[in-house]
Parts: sequence; C-alpha cells; structure tokens
Amino acid sequence: MRPIVLGLLASFFFSSTFILNQAMKLSGGNWMYSASLRFLFMLPLLLAIVLLRRGLRPLLSDMKRRPLPWFGWSFIGFGVMYTPTCIAAQYEPGWLIAGTWQVTVVAGLLLAPLFYRVSQTPDGPVKVRERIQGRSLAVSSLVLVGAATMQFSHANGFAARDLLLGVVPVLIGAFAYPLGNRKMMALCEGRLDAYQRVLGMTIGSTPLWIVLAVAGYSQDGLPSPAQAGQALIVAVSSGVIATVLFFAATDMARGSAGKLAAVEATQSGEVIFAATGELLLLPVPVPPALSWVGMFIVIAGLTLHSLRTGLQQRAAAASSSPSGSEEVPKRSARSAAMTAGDGEIR
Repeated sequence: MRPIVLGLLASFFFSSTFILNQAMKLSGGNWMYSASLRFLFMLPLLLAIVLLRRGLRPLLSDMKRRPLPWFGWSFIGFGVMYTPTCIAAQYEPGWLIAGTWQVTVVAGLLLAPLFYRVSQTPDGPVKVRERIQGRSLAVSSLVLVGAATMQFSHANGFAARDLLLGVVPVLIGAFAYPLGNRKMMALCEGRLDAYQRVLGMTIGSTPLWIVLAVAGYSQDGLPSPAQAGQALIVAVSSGVIATVLFFAATDMARGSAGKLAAVEATQSGEVIFAATGELLLLPVPVPPALSWVGMFIVIAGLTLHSLRTGLQQRAAAASSSPSGSEEVPKRSARSAAMTAGDGEIR
C-alpha cells in the first residue's frame, strides 16, 4: 500500500506544473519565463542532490566525453518537451493540457522502432530494432479517445486557432519527452543513475533556458515576484519532491511487476489533481460533464496500459527464471519504470 500512496503523492506534486503554469498565464506572466525559470531554479537544487550522492564527477566526465549527444538529446527531451507545454498554457486550461499530455504513453509505443535492444544469439549479442506492440497500442489508444473527448468538449465557443495552438504543442512535447529521455538512457548505458541523468539533461538544456529568459526580459523586463515564486514552487514540487517520491515508490515495488505497474498507474492521478487544483485555486470555469468523462477514459487507458505492462514483465521474468519465480530483477524493474512512466520530470 505504501508504494501506491507515494505514487499518488508524486502525481499530486507533478500536477503543480499544469496548475501553476495556468496561474502564471492568468497573472500576465510571460510564458518564456514560465519555461526558463523552472529549469534555472531546478539546476542548483539538482546539483545539491547529486553532490550529496557523490555523483557529480562521473556525470561531468561523461558529458565531457560526449557533449553533442548530451546537449542534443537534452534539448529535445527537456527543451522541446516543456517549451511547447508552456505555449499551450496560453490557450487551454491546465486540466486539459494534463489530460492531453498523457498521450505520451502512446507516443512512447510509436517511437519504439527508433530504439534497439541487445539479443543474445549463438553468434553473440546482436542489436535488434524494437517493434511497435500492437496490443499495447490498442489498449493505450483509450488515452487518445479520452484526450479527444476532452478536447471536443472544450472546442465549443473557441476559435480553431486557439484549439490548434493548445493541442499541437502538447502533442509535440508528448513525443519529444520519451524520445529525449530514452535516447539519453541508451547513451548512459546504466553508468549514471536517474538523478545524475536529470541533472545532466538540465545542464544540457540550459542554453535554451538562458535564451528564453533573455527574450522574456527584452519583451517584459524582469519577471514579477509572483511569477518567480510560482516557477520556484514548480521547480521544487514537480522537479524535486515528485521525482524523489516516484523513485522511492518504484524502489519499493521493484521486486514485483504487478506492484510496479500499479505505481505507474498512479501517475494518471495528475489529470484529476490538475482539474481539482485549478478549480480550488484559480478563477476558472468548471469543466463540462463531457470533459470529466474524457478524464476518466484517459485514466482508464493509463491504468490498463500499466497493468498490461506489469503482466508482460511478470511473464518475461517467470520464463527467464530457472525456478519460474515471478520476481523482477532490480535493473529490469527500474528500466521498466523509466521507459513506461518516464517519471523523472514534468
């Protein structure tokens, strides 16, 4: 029960991204500051965590050996992920962005052919291109149905341009996030832990955040104290607290594929937390009934996807274990958590 509680708490803190981005928009804050300040504030926080874990030197050494992949995939995984999300917040409420964002699960499945796995053959290890899992994609398509339902309920009375600028950026970010994160995981090959990798990607994307901060200053001057404070809250709650809670939950569940899948499913709570938080904290209208239907369809799709992933891991572990045990190896469980949920930073 404890891993589930921690997973739900993580999704609660992750949802702050969507709520506070909306708050910054309503207060007239420049979206460039909303995007850049969050990561600029995260940098010293993550640096302190990695220093305490004595992981800074190997990270910097790895980045020095391969700077182009680090900066390139960090730009995609963090920059192309978060910048469009902040743009979308100018045109749609946070709860709708949170629901649409969950299509990242489907995006991760569709991106599978861009990655390889090592397969053992009589002639030695061979790289095999991953394939799109049709059954998992069919189950996860419920997320698309739910997101489309939410967008449809929101479409009435809104200009097509606003809908386009609210949907397309989120979809771009939803594909960039698993692409950048998984490419970086492959690049690190297990040499660095998740905290080191997140810090490295934050460092690698910093040039973009500096450019956006300078552009925001040229437009509006310095950010207001309120916007700076809200960005700091997002950095702490979503970038640090939620990350630590999610990793703790996956660590507790790493010996059981079923428990791990249940922890991943808790991340669907972001949709409800974002909607509830906006209604309680911000002057926004109550989502129409059809939107709530769409939210629950999204949650159902994410839950079924996680449960199916758990069953697949359990079957694979049982078939590979000489004793037929259902225990999931530690490294396999951690890898599954990162690739299925990518619960590092939102």
